[in-house]
Amino acid sequence: MALFKSLDNLDDNTNGASKEWPEGDAEKVKCLIIGSGPAGYTAAIYAARANLSPVMYEGMQPGGQLTTTTEVDNFPGYPSGVTGPEMMEDLKKQATRFGTDVRWGMATKVDLSKRPFKVAIDDKTLVEAETLVIATGATAKYLGLESEEKYKGGGVSACATCDGFFYKGKKVAVVGGGDTAAEEATYLANMAEKVYLIVRKDYMRASKAMQRRVDNTKNIEVLYEHNTKEIYGENGVVTGVKLIKRKGEADETEVDVKIDGFFLAIGHTPNSKVFADFLTTDKEGYIVTDPGSSKTNIPGVFACGDVQDKIYRQAITAAGSGCQAALDAERFLGEQE
Repeated sequence: MALFKSLDNLDDNTNGASKEWPEGDAEKVKCLIIGSGPAGYTAAIYAARANLSPVMYEGMQPGGQLTTTTEVDNFPGYPSGVTGPEMMEDLKKQATRFGTDVRWGMATKVDLSKRPFKVAIDDKTLVEAETLVIATGATAKYLGLESEEKYKGGGVSACATCDGFFYKGKKVAVVGGGDTAAEEATYLANMAEKVYLIVRKDYMRASKAMQRRVDNTKNIEVLYEHNTKEIYGENGVVTGVKLIKRKGEADETEVDVKIDGFFLAIGHTPNSKVFADFLTTDKEGYIVTDPGSSKTNIPGVFACGDVQDKIYRQAITAAGSGCQAALDAERFLGEQE
């Protein structure tokens, strides 16, 4: 789940090379957790129960992306469902119950070249950690429309798997032209009455296989050469979207489509920049971990949740990887003794 409020904050506040280290003595901890959300909080629960005395810095968005979600129906243990903020508060309470020191703040500079690892928090506090768990999440990409912000939680979503259930028998739109958009559209088509796939160009970037799946799904209509102008609604709930067809061309026209849900599928940006000088990442910036573990290329540094998972991106998988990170950290420290 996301640690940063926006990509602007990510770019401006995590360029460690331009920052000076905070003055004064460093605080020394066994296990430092950067980022909250299901991954970070679960790592904290396990680390605290293992007597690692974890210190967690929640970041600018405590609880991560789930705090912008209204209903969560697919996390085990909540048979009647729960709101995203409520679930994150429950996880936080469980982490603090076992002794996790939860703090406000974000990592602005790191040195992972040797142990103990050095981490500057908000350019003011210096922490030296024997182990580091990175749970900074990923930030969903949005179109930048004011109406997106207005209707977040009221029909605008960046996760079809999370929220598609609420649109059974309804009409929805998906924005994007890649594999993710095609996959989200076909997933939603299994429950929605109609799915509009809004593609900016006159072709899809998705693989041929995914394009065939879209073409063979009867209730998906692909709107090529359409750009989103504005999402609108009533009483905080989405009721439609205004599109521009062939924007900038002589035959440019405005199209009004009635929908109940609007899904973004234009990608995510992993919040890994502050660590990029030391950790192996893929071309998109996701931290690379050893298969079946949370181990990074640096012994003692572990990554969990959406900052290293670009496939599933679910609360339950993030929580599971947070468990892995804490267990990996505990075993690592045991091997050092």
